[in-house]
Amino acid sequence: QVQLVESGGGLVQTGGSLRLSCAASGRTLSVYAMGWFRQAPGKEREFVATISRSGGTTYYADSVKGRFTISRDNAQNTVYLQMNSLKPEDTAVYYCAARSAPGSSTYASGFGSWGQGTQVTVSS
Repeated sequence: QVQLVESGGGLVQTGGSLRLSCAASGRTLSVYAMGWFRQAPGKEREFVATISRSGGTTYYADSVKGRFTISRDNAQNTVYLQMNSLKPEDTAVYYCAARSAPGSSTYASGFGSWGQGTQVTVSS
């Protein structure tokens, strides 16, 4: 089973940018489709973006499409989430996750391995 560790979160102003990283260990990341999810206080964890094993296919939630970019570098065993034009409503704990089975998913239940999360706070 793969272990995931997120990093890169922090405090930014509205309109700013952050780049989140998800480093994997225990197993090569290339065998997993990957996703990013986020959870704000009092809200359910929601889908942000997903990327196929090869990196050739991506999908985004409507709320972040055009602002966020998911990418991966399998040689570095790392997945990234570039976040631009950040808004206060993007404030949440962001989680990296690996799929539990072959194929793509936008549901949290479709991902079996999760990182500890990294806090992103966007000030207004």
